[in-house]
Amino acid sequence: MSIDRQYDPDRLPQPDPQPAWPGSPPERAWTPGDWPGRRPRPQRVWLHTLLFLLTLTTTTWAGASHYAAFLSQFAARPVVVDSTVYLGGFWYSLTILAILGAHEMGHYLACRYYRVDATLPFFIPAYGILTGTFGAVIRIRQPILTKRALFDIGIAGPIAGFLVAVPALFLGLTLSETAALPADFTGLELGEPPLFQWAVALVWPYMPAGETLNMHPMTFAAWFGLLATALNLFPIAQLDGGHISYAVFGRRSTQITFGMLGVAIVLTFVSLSWLVWTIMIVAMLFIAGPHHPPTLDADLEIDRGRRWLAVVALFMFLVCFTPAPIEFFELID
Repeated sequence: MSIDRQYDPDRLPQPDPQPAWPGSPPERAWTPGDWPGRRPRPQRVWLHTLLFLLTLTTTTWAGASHYAAFLSQFAARPVVVDSTVYLGGFWYSLTILAILGAHEMGHYLACRYYRVDATLPFFIPAYGILTGTFGAVIRIRQPILTKRALFDIGIAGPIAGFLVAVPALFLGLTLSETAALPADFTGLELGEPPLFQWAVALVWPYMPAGETLNMHPMTFAAWFGLLATALNLFPIAQLDGGHISYAVFGRRSTQITFGMLGVAIVLTFVSLSWLVWTIMIVAMLFIAGPHHPPTLDADLEIDRGRRWLAVVALFMFLVCFTPAPIEFFELID
């Protein structure tokens, strides 16, 4: 996820009228000096490092719980919590940090390519929750002036994270096992996105009768990575999907934002696990507004290649999305 700076379009410098190539929108290599009075600020490496280490700690702690649950085979086998269990937590923590880090570095490197001032990733630790983290973000500290740059920066993160999550999913499934589910078992049921279902069918084509998949911690990290990809690709305001939506549809993306807000509200009636996400979206729209910050070429269309990439982004969203991400198992028939 990236957080964009709001700006006044009347103060922006005008683009070079010569297109970069025949048929492309006007654009040139923008530099921080194009923004009046703005220069790249130094990175607070100590803060990014501290947050990364704290998130590594909280995700490893959460991963140890996942590893202990994996060893217990749905609480059917006693597990001694020792150093082996905590070391096993790294299966989860290193995987989820690799997925989140790849996602945010995709944004960051795209910003560097277009000479847009942006921070390094801020990892967000979260102690005591299932994931051990609230994810990661970068802050874009300079306006993105053209649709081409906006599109590339917006889509780079989801693609990079997806390319790490998919191999992790298949590797995690090979490390997983099958086990019988006790009749009195209570816990959480994870919704399976289409891509997850296809991967399980390929790796475990013949599930033993009466048994279910006992997920390795790496599999859970990959599942969370797929969910994070879907959440970021929601075409709403300043989410990654919102950047892509604005680059493709221009000012019409505001209607898409309101439509997807309605979808998010409906999803809370399908699964309460969407409630927090929907509240966060409403808060974001209340603070930043439903309109995406305009680019200088708002009335121009992006090129055909990027429109096809937008279709790829839609495909990633559909295969990573699940209408009921987390449910209590005892409530499911």
